[in-house]
Amino acid sequence: MSLSIVHVIARLNVGGAALHVLQLAREQERRGHDVLVIAGTLAAGEESMEYIGEELGVHVFKLPVLQRELSLRADGAAVLALRALLRERRPDVLHTHTAKAGATGRLAALAAGGARPRAIVHTYHGHVLSGYFSRRWERVFRLIERGLSHTAGALVAVSDEVRDDLVRFRVAPVHRFDVVAYGFDLPAWSDADDESRLRIREEIEADRRFVVGWAGRLTAIKRPLDLVRTLHALVDDGVDALLVLVGDGEDRPGVEALAARLGVIDRCRFVGFRKSIREWYASFDALLLTSANEGTPVVAIEALAAGRPVVATRAGGTGTVVANGESGYLEAIGDTDALAARLALLARNEELRARMGERGAEDVRGRFTVLRMADEVEAVYRRLLQ
Repeated sequence: MSLSIVHVIARLNVGGAALHVLQLAREQERRGHDVLVIAGTLAAGEESMEYIGEELGVHVFKLPVLQRELSLRADGAAVLALRALLRERRPDVLHTHTAKAGATGRLAALAAGGARPRAIVHTYHGHVLSGYFSRRWERVFRLIERGLSHTAGALVAVSDEVRDDLVRFRVAPVHRFDVVAYGFDLPAWSDADDESRLRIREEIEADRRFVVGWAGRLTAIKRPLDLVRTLHALVDDGVDALLVLVGDGEDRPGVEALAARLGVIDRCRFVGFRKSIREWYASFDALLLTSANEGTPVVAIEALAAGRPVVATRAGGTGTVVANGESGYLEAIGDTDALAARLALLARNEELRARMGERGAEDVRGRFTVLRMADEVEAVYRRLLQ
């Protein structure tokens, strides 16, 4: 049976949530469903992933009043606009993603009267209930999420860790959650990757150095200063290493300043935002993540799919992606010496790197597929519609 589905996401910024929504919508359209993605406005300095939607042929409706920042006027206008869209389209399913879209979308559904969708689903791609705001605001947001949890028929978490956090914060009891891991189109290694590796490593003057890669937004929750501290400890351990940072953000000046102060600025390559990141994974020898919080780190999935071991902190759903001791290593948040020691081990053992990379690629290509993800999401829809 064909369904009418509306996805709402606060913004299509670079990250796993946007990529998930666009690839899920594309697969749902391929299965014959009528799908609309509603997306809000990017925050200042954010890069857009709308081009992915264009490449996939996904219909995206822009709703400028839907934005990340708190604003009673804009948020109220977003609720009214979404209510009007629901009354016009009368979808079978409303599926919201991320906190702001989840709040405005679910409130719009409540206000839609007879046009309220028969199935309302909210996906937590992570959460902002710890580590983002002051304790006072965290308490406020937790109370809001508890109230909103009653307005959705199903709550979806992208990993067991995200679900467990939400249960711990008493957003909802465990039985209310479905866990649906991300799914992506993950290409196998090819000759083009070999060519990209040689070309990029020549561009960044890597020579035979051990290249530690990172990709994402240079913002506080990612703890980017720990990237530099880890590099410093790695070099102190005698490893001839480079740190390549793909992405940008408000913390970049601080990262550059710390690298200069620690004497490793000449070992850092700030390459900025890149639409095509696969070739950069090919140039890395290992991926480093120092985050304080993650939903499901898509960069770790992509790096493993490219055969690159991952050294990361035990943040959020990272442990769902990285098999400790098999496809990479997990260490405590903030323990830059331990992260550096793991990278040094990989730098000195090419066979270990290759084995972990091969294991990781096999693992993520088997688990994080679009087809599996779409099947599991549709099962949630069908259960609610019955």
